[in-house]
Amino acid sequence: MSYEVLNQSSVCDYVAAREMMRSIFPKGSRLSAKEVGDGNLNQVFIVFGNDQPDRAVIVKQALPYLRVAGDSWPLTRERMRFETQALLLYNKVAPGLVPIVYDSDDVMSVAINEYLGRHEVMRKPLVARNRFPKFAGQISTFLAQSLFLTSDLHLPGIEKKALQAQFINPHLCKLQEDFVYTNPFIESPENKWNPLIDAEVKAVRSNATLKSAIAELKEDYMTRAQALLHGDLHTGSIMLNEDDMRVIDPEFAFCGPMGYDVGALLQNLILNYLSHFSHTPNADVRAEYQHYLLQMVRDVWNGFAAKFERLWIEQNRGELAPAKYWDFAGGADEFKNFRSRYIRNILRDASGHGGCKFLRRVMGIVGVWDITSIENAEHRARVERMVIRIGSRWILERQSVESIEDLIGIVREESQ
Repeated sequence: MSYEVLNQSSVCDYVAAREMMRSIFPKGSRLSAKEVGDGNLNQVFIVFGNDQPDRAVIVKQALPYLRVAGDSWPLTRERMRFETQALLLYNKVAPGLVPIVYDSDDVMSVAINEYLGRHEVMRKPLVARNRFPKFAGQISTFLAQSLFLTSDLHLPGIEKKALQAQFINPHLCKLQEDFVYTNPFIESPENKWNPLIDAEVKAVRSNATLKSAIAELKEDYMTRAQALLHGDLHTGSIMLNEDDMRVIDPEFAFCGPMGYDVGALLQNLILNYLSHFSHTPNADVRAEYQHYLLQMVRDVWNGFAAKFERLWIEQNRGELAPAKYWDFAGGADEFKNFRSRYIRNILRDASGHGGCKFLRRVMGIVGVWDITSIENAEHRARVERMVIRIGSRWILERQSVESIEDLIGIVREESQ
């Protein structure tokens, strides 16, 4: 079978013909489909069994172009293979925190995954001021296990190098290099922003110190293969309910700096915090929910840091500095100091990379619904100016960050 773009009709025939799907849909099952994809890259269908309404799967297919830009922007379909490989690995290192992969097809650039019918994408419920009491614990576990267990702190050198080779993802890495670190800060035809923040956009593009810092962070993204990253971890790639959370859509997966994933998530939570200056007009209600969001940011980082260090203490058998390396007088204390510096540097990297992603979300090709859904342009501009101020400071002050309270402090100062 050669590649063809699926539609609501043909996807049912496709799934029905897949031998791997017999355990979900017995032969002869009548199927129906609904297209639900609202992402920037791919198309997504839910396929239901008409005779088994409790049975369904997600069918995701890569198109040969960037969906958000249209077929004028060609893009390799290989991204679906990277996503499938990442999900299979995450099911081993962080079981229960990502969807199950039922089937995949490289020729058709298709993955068939677990349907999360009791879950919803996190972004809009946060705008609606919903609460998810288990989220911080679950996502911090995902981050700690996915990053530590794929790093040189845990893996023997040959295994780590093999992992890097498996996840060389040049086309989607190039997309992030352009859209996160370069194009928003130059004249580029795909950029779009609120005309009311023209002055702020021009100021960022002419700030020599800031642009030099962004170039340093781009080099870090391009060259520092610390661990396997999700590569696009934000509230649009998390599905959850009050009890359960799953991370989805790791098509950008590659080996890069740990702080990139951490920073991407933290800044997305802050973007939601900022959006409530428009979405929640009642000051008391807004303040109470924003306090909840900042506590979530605090809990995510502190939970991650504690779990990451605990894994390191218990499973320090990787190539970087295994247990026997610290077998000398005073070695235990120095190992503790080394761990502390390493984890603090992840936070500093998260500050820098998160800062870049703040800026790209209001100056580049792809915004976030939290903010783009603010209909009043003046209100939106007020929030976008906060985004630019916070992002710039997270970048420029990253080397002085000692704790998550420093990043939260910047948010509070720049959103008064």
